[in-house]
Amino acid sequence: MSISTLIMTLNEEENLGRCLESLKWCDDIVVLDSYSADRTVEIARAAGARVVQRAYDTEFQQRMYGLKEIEFRHPWVYTPDADEVTPDDLREEMLALAADPTRREAMFQARYKNMFMGRWIRRSSLYPTWITRMVRPDLVRYERMIHARCVSDRPTGRLKAHFIHYSFNKGLSAWYDKHNRYSSVEAKLALERGRRPRIAWAGLVSRDQADRRACVKAIAARLPFRPTLRFVYMYLLRGGFLDGWAGYTYCRMIASYELMIEIKTAERRRRGQGLPI
Repeated sequence: MSISTLIMTLNEEENLGRCLESLKWCDDIVVLDSYSADRTVEIARAAGARVVQRAYDTEFQQRMYGLKEIEFRHPWVYTPDADEVTPDDLREEMLALAADPTRREAMFQARYKNMFMGRWIRRSSLYPTWITRMVRPDLVRYERMIHARCVSDRPTGRLKAHFIHYSFNKGLSAWYDKHNRYSSVEAKLALERGRRPRIAWAGLVSRDQADRRACVKAIAARLPFRPTLRFVYMYLLRGGFLDGWAGYTYCRMIASYELMIEIKTAERRRRGQGLPI
């Protein structure tokens, strides 16, 4: 049994060709495009992919539309981002799982190797991070408006092989533009949750990485100097300094993202009180 593939795109001409090249083995590729203004659609069709276009509103809505409204040729769907490459060992592992009718899982997660400045920044990127990448659309759903999370009532499996993530291939300006948008949403959510969101302490020992992250995030929201603490944690405690200059730069960038969230949260709070910025 083969696997279908769903790729969500918006102006991904720099990335999509390499992604599709690593998916030549797949006979059912769907590109869900958000009306790109570059050559994304042209590249997708030239590679034999089906193209479906829908205006982007939120990640949650787009992913739900992709899995629930598009018909796929196969029960299992692989969901890489356009800036990801699928190695041969990952392909073979997924195909073997899809061909096994005894599997009860509704989805499988995979780790990735995050590439920056020509190298895998293993320590700086807090490896391993598990991302859902292979799903049964009829058995899963997404939740949360930002960093949409795939959930199911059925078990979740984990793949042994990695995918390769070229998250900076579109340039640093694109990275900052994306995180500028993310930080605005995070600031909005921070005010909705309150300055001291409830801590689900059970998350610290949960087997679900998303639950552990949510708990740590709630704890971090109560700490002063959060951007600085994030840098110290990634660069010193997690060994980001061993990734050289690339690791140092990446850790500083993530700390700046935390600072954007802090500043925008304060801005929204002052505006809500009728105070000047």
